[in-house]
Formats: sequence, structure tokens, C-alpha cells
Amino acid sequence: MTGSTPPALHPEPGDWADGWMDAVAARAEARLAAAGVELTLGGEPTYIPLKPEGPEWSVAADGPTKLTMARALADAIEERAWQGATQLLCPGKVYEGETNPRWALRLLRQADGSALTRWPEVVPGAAAPGTEEGPRLLEALAAALGCRLQPLRFRDPLEPARSAWAILLTHPHPEPGGWSAAPWDLPEPDRLLLPAPGPAGLRLPLQRVPEGVPRQVLTLEIGPDGWQFFLPPLAMAPWLDLLDAIAGLAGGWSRPRLGGVMPFDVGGRWQVLGLTADPGVLEVNLPVCARWRDYAGWLQLLEEAGAAVGLRSWRAGQPWASGTGGGNHLLWGGPSLERNPFFRRPHWLAAILRFWQRHPALSYGFGSASVGPSSQCPRADEGSARWEDLELAQQALLTLPEGDQRVMIGETLRHLQADRSGNTHRSEISLDKFWNPAWTAGCQGLIEFRAIETTPQARWSAAIALLWTALAAHLLDSERAPALEAWGEALHDRMLLPSVLRQDLGDVLERLRADGLALEPGPFDELWDWRCPVLLNWRNEALGAELEIRAALEPWPLICDTPVEGGLTSRFVDSSIRRIEIRANAAGRQHLQLQLNGHPIPLDQPPLAVRYRAERLYPCLHPLLPVHLPLDLELRWPMAGGEATRGRRYRMERPNGPFLDQGALEDPAPALRKPLRPRPGSCCIDLRRAAGVSSS
Repeated sequence: MTGSTPPALHPEPGDWADGWMDAVAARAEARLAAAGVELTLGGEPTYIPLKPEGPEWSVAADGPTKLTMARALADAIEERAWQGATQLLCPGKVYEGETNPRWALRLLRQADGSALTRWPEVVPGAAAPGTEEGPRLLEALAAALGCRLQPLRFRDPLEPARSAWAILLTHPHPEPGGWSAAPWDLPEPDRLLLPAPGPAGLRLPLQRVPEGVPRQVLTLEIGPDGWQFFLPPLAMAPWLDLLDAIAGLAGGWSRPRLGGVMPFDVGGRWQVLGLTADPGVLEVNLPVCARWRDYAGWLQLLEEAGAAVGLRSWRAGQPWASGTGGGNHLLWGGPSLERNPFFRRPHWLAAILRFWQRHPALSYGFGSASVGPSSQCPRADEGSARWEDLELAQQALLTLPEGDQRVMIGETLRHLQADRSGNTHRSEISLDKFWNPAWTAGCQGLIEFRAIETTPQARWSAAIALLWTALAAHLLDSERAPALEAWGEALHDRMLLPSVLRQDLGDVLERLRADGLALEPGPFDELWDWRCPVLLNWRNEALGAELEIRAALEPWPLICDTPVEGGLTSRFVDSSIRRIEIRANAAGRQHLQLQLNGHPIPLDQPPLAVRYRAERLYPCLHPLLPVHLPLDLELRWPMAGGEATRGRRYRMERPNGPFLDQGALEDPAPALRKPLRPRPGSCCIDLRRAAGVSSS
């Protein structure tokens, strides 16, 4: 007796996920399971083309190439992991100033991995039906549904070679075969699609639908680029019946494209992967993953599928590569609302929030260049809440009795986990999808970690997710969470320096190691070198002196509302300010003399950073202050056996770029300018305070 192999629910990760990563994940997940916790992971990694040309890959949500790239990636995913999946182009969110709703291309299949419908095997080279085939296809569809359809043919003013048929189609009865089609009488001159891009289903004059008839319209389009259906909003059972009927028409032709509204999946019967249009990037919404290994497998698959179609998870730049700019948010939730792991564990959630607040490395170490109060993911203590209110709220969570506390958790936290304008979505740990009845889809029991950027390697992103899973298990004992820290100015001063953040992350990893959840530091060291690259690494073996300069983080200030095209306003940040960290070992602090743009920089107060203005933007803060680039660095050290000194000159020409060797100093005599020091209580020297006013 033989049987077929069931389809895999998730792709398997590569060899890099074997060994210690799998072992740590297994131990953490075993602890969660022993406590009755079913923690799911979701993700939103983002991708761009190898050559991101056009506004849709810089600032705009959509453009001429993005949907084409999304379909190519969807095909590559279907080929590698989800054979026979149904692809559905859905209308997404509507934003002010954008003509059409943003689209979301979704791949759908059953929870057990089987296909929603059986699509006929496509014959290589099969063509799409021509316009003349439209009436015959609709007759066949009517026979399959057991209902007389009454199609109305529309013309496309943007593409005369395209034809579209619209059918008022509903399924008002619960029993099978309960289809109903209503007539739609429109004069011939009015049978014209709206002159806007997008599928016909979004361009119909729905205000002309007869009164009393539901605005549920099935459309068929046939044009030079193929054929497609736009499905009306229906319950799941009739929607699947309609999908089966359409699949039955496809024999001998190329597969039709599908668009429309996806039925609401009440019982979690489907797996869904989404590709969505987001400003500057293509965002991938991963299916819900029950294990870390499932999540890691998806990251590996996307890396391979993206490479096959010309997409990647990082942006080439000068002088260093960076993330895509679209983020890689990680979501925690549960298999269902009834089994959500957070509703009955407010102590656990309070421990998580307190731990993240106490360890800024988790807030700043894995995100984009934009950090701080004006970023897309400010910490709770950078948002609208006062420190005292955060402390009161978390203490209140610790007093809640056992039982389902979703309402009180949501009402306690959602006003505090927000940015300074009160936006609950723009928060480092966002709870706007936890239990927020004020918003559509706001009651999903989800916790979204937004301060995570895409990385050039799936292995690195998987290591971040593994760290999160290990911390979830570690903090099941809420007594392990430290008290909140009143950081004050230190949060945006010393805690944004690479060496301090790396030490903080090291403390986190050491706590996990002591708890039996040892994560190897390798991927995190590699991540740190990418996040905070080395700009200069200088050594003198004779003196034992070392000097290292790294790119540091800088919270960019928000400037006032600025009018933009279309009569709207936008909020800008002044990203012209950058920061570097300068570190010398004990011998370096003793022997080295350092000047930056002619200003002596004492090395006797580690840690030490320098803030400078990298470029002139408009609009910006302080338009009268000059740009400091290039940064000229002069380094001097004593010669053996005497007081004479030697020295070299280095220059940084790009913002946070490498310091390039400019040769030996011609005049080794030290400068006589007054040394620059940080103000009391700070680690950072601000070159803007030493600069004169610029008239250029």
C-alpha cells in the first residue's frame, strides 16, 4: 500500500539553523510548552530590487514595477514551497493623497498545506483567451454555478484593447447552488470603467447599481496582458465554490489572475502569505509560525526566492550597505484568541516590557539608522508617557488576578505604548493590534516589535528572532525582570554608543547563558559590525596603543510641518546630524594626541563620541551652521626614546564613511586651540558648538 507525502507546512531552514540554534530553540519552546504557552511568531521582512529605480523603491508605495516584482516573488515562493497555492490581489489600505488603495498580493492554501482548489496543469506556452472568448467563458461559468448570469460589457478608456464584463452576483442562501444574479441596465455610453489604474472590479460605477441590489460584482477582464477575475465579497463556502468554477474554466489556457476581497477566516482554516506595497519596499507578511524553526525556514526561503527574481533584503549604499528602510517587524501572538498566551499572563507581559526598557540594546541594536522619539519605533519612555505613568501601569498589571485580562491589559497599555503624538502603531513595542476596539482588526492579541530592520543575511534575522524567543522563555518567571530605569539624558547620550550597546547586549546574552539558553555570540558580533561599522582601526605595536572609531547612532530631531506636492503636509526629520564613537585602550589614552578639524580631542574620558553635521538639507535645523565634512583627523604619538612625535592624517569624506589615510603629518607640532570636551554629564562632543556661522 502506498500513500502520497503530505505537503510541508513550512520550508526548512538551511544548514546554518542546525546545531546550537535548533538546540536553544528547542529548550526555549519546551519551557514555553511546559507553562502552557503557545507562542506564535509572525514577521514582515522587506525587499527591494538589485537596482531600485523609480519612486516606488525610494518614497512611494506603488509604481510601475512593484506589482510585477511581487508576482515574480510569489511565483518563486509557490514553485519552491507552496505548489498549487491560490494567488489573490486584494485591495488594501487607503491613504490620503493616493489615488488607489494599496494592494496586497496574497498566497492562500489550507491549514493542512493542501490547495484551496485544483488548478489545471498549465501547458507550457499556453495562451490566455482572447476577447472573443469572453461570452463563451461566462456561459461555462454560469453552467458551473447553476445560475443564469447577466453580464454587462464595459470599455476601458485607458486601454481600448481591453474588455471587461461585470456581473451582479450574490449567494444569499446557505444551501449549495444558492447563486443569484441581478440585471444591471446601464445605457451604452455609461458602460465605461473609471479612468484610473487598477483592476476593473475597483473601477466600476457602483453608484449606478440598482437600488436594493447588493454591490457584489464579479468581473472578467481580457486584454493584451492576459485574463483575470475580480471576485466579489462572499462568505468562505460560496467563495470557494466560485473559485472551483473559475479553475474549471482554465483548462487549456494560462492560469487567470485573481483579485478581490478575501473571505474572513474565522476558524484559522487557511495559511496566508502576503506581499504588500509599502513606501520604498515590497513587504512580505509571513504566515503564522508555531515554532522558531518555521520562521527561520521562511527567512531562508525568501532569501533564495528573492535572489532568483532579483530582490534582496538590503540596500547598497555609500560607503556601507544598509537595511531596506522598510523594517522587519516581529510579531508575537497565539494560535487563536482562545489560546492567546498573553491574555491570562499580565505578569509575563509586564516582565517583557520592563526588560526591554532596561536594555536599550534591544531597542537600538537591531533597527534602522533612524532611532529616538521621532523615529517609526520610539521606546515607551521616548513617547507620550511619563516614566511615572509607565511604572504605575506595570505595577497595576502585576496586581491583576488570574483570568482573561485582555481588556484591562489593552486599556492599561495602549495609551502608553505610543509615540509623542499618541500614535499607537508607531511604538517600539506596539499593542495597537492587541486588544484595541477603536480600530478595525485591532483585537488580534498581537504584540509587534518594530525596532528590527532587515539584514543582508537570513541567518542574522533568524538569530534576532531566536534571541526574542529565548527571552520569552526566560521571562516566564516575571521575578527575573528588573525594575524600570530612569535613563534621563543618558538614553540618548552614552546608550547610543556602539561599545555601550554591545556591552548591554552582552549582559543580556550572559543572563540567558546562565539560564541554560546559551546563544553563540558570532551572529550578533557580525550584526554589530554591520550596524556600527569600523571607520578607523589604528594600532601601534611598540606602544601597545590602539584607537578605534565606529559609526554611532544619533536621534534625529523632528522639524515642523512642511507642505508637499498635492496640498498635503509632511513631517520631516533633520537627518544631517551624525555621530561617531572614538575608543582608545589604556596605552592609547596615555600616549596619543588627537585633533579633529583642528580641535584637540582629549581621550581621557571614555566613552567618547563626536557629533557633527554631515550635509546641508532643506528644511533643517540651524541653517546658519556649516557642514563639517570632510572630517580631518590628525593623530600623533611619541617616538621611542624621546619627546619628539610622529603623526598621520586621516580624512572622512562621506557621512560616517571610512577615515582614509592621507599620509604623514608635515608639521608634527600640536595645535594650540582650546581642547573640546563633552559638557558635564555627557559623553558627546558637539562640533556645532565649535563652528562659526556659515553664509553659504
